Amino acid sequence: MSEVFEPAPLGPLVLRNRIIKSATFEGAAPNGEVTDELVAFHRQVAEGGCAMTTVAYLAVAPEGRTDRHCVVLSEDSRPGLNRLTDAVHEAGALAAAQIGHAGPVANARSNRATSLAPSRRLSPTGAITQAVDEVGIARITDDYRRGASVAKAAGFDAIEIHLGHNYLLSAFLSPRLNRRRDRWGGSLENRARFARQVAAAVREGVGSDVAVTAKVNMSDGVPGGFEVEESIEFARLLEADGHLDALTLTGGSSLSNPMYLFRGDAPRKEFAATLPAAQRWGFAVVGGRFFKEYPFEEAYFLEPARRFRAALSMPLILLGGINRRSTVHQALDEGFSFVAMARALLRQPDLVNSWAAGGAEQGACIHCNRCMPTIYRGTRCVERDSVG
Repeated sequence: MSEVFEPAPLGPLVLRNRIIKSATFEGAAPNGEVTDELVAFHRQVAEGGCAMTTVAYLAVAPEGRTDRHCVVLSEDSRPGLNRLTDAVHEAGALAAAQIGHAGPVANARSNRATSLAPSRRLSPTGAITQAVDEVGIARITDDYRRGASVAKAAGFDAIEIHLGHNYLLSAFLSPRLNRRRDRWGGSLENRARFARQVAAAVREGVGSDVAVTAKVNMSDGVPGGFEVEESIEFARLLEADGHLDALTLTGGSSLSNPMYLFRGDAPRKEFAATLPAAQRWGFAVVGGRFFKEYPFEEAYFLEPARRFRAALSMPLILLGGINRRSTVHQALDEGFSFVAMARALLRQPDLVNSWAAGGAEQGACIHCNRCMPTIYRGTRCVERDSVG
């Protein structure tokens, strides 16, 4: 097991071990402000032994926020983000900024801005998205470049470009969501153009001394969506472009099938309780279709990820329900460079230190997913809360 806890390279960086805290929306930035709670959230993970903690979700433009309680990368947010990265570095870990544009996932009402998408459609919030035009695509590409530069200036060691979960760039990749007939739609080459352009812009914005990675859907988990075969071809294009230091392999759609990402229990009752009373009746009707039930199994993305490992030579980061020390070891044995963990670290922020010291093989997370509805008031493990 020594390989897990030895230093390892990621582009220009050297991480102290092979375990990364993956991005989980923290729910600790009211009105987009970096708070003491957000800083403490990531300091705790860093103190617990992770090599790098990923801050989610940093928007590159105001209309690209998931909602108004989302940090926008700007000179106004930079001092608070500097304070966060300083805290992480003081604890001996590195800090990654997950940057992106929510696109059709954005809450237009909360943002007071029209949500953008590859094609006009009805969003889950009931708003009509606007198809982004050529001028908008150029502007958003520059927003990524500028936002990545701000993140670097704020002390982040790595940038993770969000290309998954049907956020804007992922929506462009999806045949289901992208119905365009111009150079941004149709063939995979056209649908991938925006994401590849953004990857180049982000690299230009940060230079060679910051690691740049991307979180990529292997499958959207919805009929007619982006699937493994096309995703492998897309990954090959990203690898050939040479702008990225690693890919994190994910799946699921925040628009249509979020449980494809999480697996395990579907917290419908708890999620319904977070909604305004007027919206609960609608959720009672569609909640079962939106929050589908998927059995949990350890490392549930491993099987499709093996196909990417066989097709690519670049570093890959495995995520998806990793909760055992032996699973980390297996991932490294199969050629993955790092593993990314989230729920297990919400339950036990010091799990990595415990493993390194020879503690219990399995983490205490039970995959009840009741952490999901807490994102609106501070993401946390409710099981951990119950035991103090």
